[in-house]
Amino acid sequence: MNENDAHALSDVAYGLFEVFLNRELHGRGHYLFERVEQEVDFSVEFSEIFAMFSEEYPQLAGALTERFGAEDTLYKMIGAGEGIIPSCTTQMFWIVQDAPEVLPVDIDDERAGKWLIFVDKPDADRLWAQIRDATVAGNLGTSAKVSTAKENPDSRDKRSVIYVFTADWSDEAGVMAVRETLRSFGVEQRIGYKRNIETYHGEYSDETGKKVTYYSA
Repeated sequence: MNENDAHALSDVAYGLFEVFLNRELHGRGHYLFERVEQEVDFSVEFSEIFAMFSEEYPQLAGALTERFGAEDTLYKMIGAGEGIIPSCTTQMFWIVQDAPEVLPVDIDDERAGKWLIFVDKPDADRLWAQIRDATVAGNLGTSAKVSTAKENPDSRDKRSVIYVFTADWSDEAGVMAVRETLRSFGVEQRIGYKRNIETYHGEYSDETGKKVTYYSA
């Protein structure tokens, strides 16, 4: 395996490990971001979960240790906000937070859509925390995600972007209720809501003024 392939594998491995870690910690009663933001020492749990990950995905775990060294290095990275705080995250393009009790199998992708919020990078951490917490509380949409400090070659905007997903674009009342909650977080500028259908068809706004948002509010 050449150096580029090894780096790509470790990128995938890191993303999967964060998902694995989040799942296991949540199963034990708390989200990863709660442990980090409350400065809880969860090193014992981390070590146990990394051992589980290594047993289940030995090649991926090997790629992580090859790139980052001992698991303690990973623990310190995450404790410093990697994968939790957008401005501190350099190993993944996105941080994702799903609402509790919402399973991917329950979502009809062609019915789903999302509000798109573009925000100056210095403001992204605060807004993301509000949106994440509301999503976890079940008071927003089905899921949310935020771009990170890792430079994304596919990005069309230099600002940070946050997506807030809802299950059904045709439920205008539900979609607009989410918009009002976002307004209460300080998102007062007009933002667009895009259906997944347009995304799947590769349709994006462009310099000519073409718009593909279904709602705007």
